Amino acid sequence: MSNVLAVFRKEFRTYFSSAIAYVFITIFLILTLWLFFRSFFLVNQASMRDFFGLIPLVFLLFIPAVTMRLWAEERKMGTLELLMTLPVTDLQVVLGKFLASVAFLAVAVALTLPLPIAVEALGTPDWGPIFGGYLGTILLGGAYLAIGLYISSLTENQIVAFIISVVACFLLFIIGEDLILFAIPSWLRGFAQGLGLGAHFDSIGRGVIDSRDIIFYLSMIGFFLYLNVRSIERRSWA
Repeated sequence: MSNVLAVFRKEFRTYFSSAIAYVFITIFLILTLWLFFRSFFLVNQASMRDFFGLIPLVFLLFIPAVTMRLWAEERKMGTLELLMTLPVTDLQVVLGKFLASVAFLAVAVALTLPLPIAVEALGTPDWGPIFGGYLGTILLGGAYLAIGLYISSLTENQIVAFIISVVACFLLFIIGEDLILFAIPSWLRGFAQGLGLGAHFDSIGRGVIDSRDIIFYLSMIGFFLYLNVRSIERRSWA
């Protein structure tokens, strides 16, 4: 566990050792808050449904930008081989990097907490969907991060890692949407709906905390972290 924490501290400090993290967080806050308040007063309802509806789309650009450097930069700079010679396992390095990226994402999301306070001051919102929305945001973000982290391990080009991560996250998000379900054979619809990141996010965002949705996200995160470990192992043997 101490090795995981050491990697975590190193990666988390790296985020804030340059201006990149501050630029990402600033853009994330400006984009989400502007898009929310742009329609909030027009709808005239004390609700954050529109905010959480925007989060998956904003994350499609924000999270791949966070993960694209985590392994690609190590490979490009030639530091991956040095990292693998340290007394840490591949799993510990992957977990450390993943937890650091989740912590960075949590900081960005936490900075939006004044938003529900402002909504409360302007009306009487239903706090169930708000709590569910924030929980879904972290779980969805964790799934995106695990996907982006794995894809970053496959290439040393950060731009390629970014583009593929955006496409992969987008496809896994929309696969359970009605438009896709109507276009595929009926015998595949149940599987596609269960696999869609968006369908589970919508369920949690309604304030319905279903253990199946949480297990789904944790399973998705675990699956891509496993692929990430296997990718690094193959790189080490090569």
